[in-house]
Amino acid sequence: MSSTLAKIVEIEAKMTWTQKNKATAHHLVLLKAHLAKLHRELITPKGGGGGGGGPGEAPGSSRYH
Repeated sequence: MSSTLAKIVEIEAKMTWTQKNKATAHHLVLLKAHLAKLHRELITPKGGGGGGGGPGEAPGSSRYH
């Protein structure tokens, strides 16, 4: 997680130092997209299990016994 925070700080620093004009607009948009992806990773980390259903089980059909 600390590497993710370091990447966020690095990208924010790049965004503040990048001059804002038509020539750099695309680069800034890419940085914003990468920043949003990293923020999303912080909120919901990758990996983890999944739904418990077995093969052939319809999505949303849960068993309550």
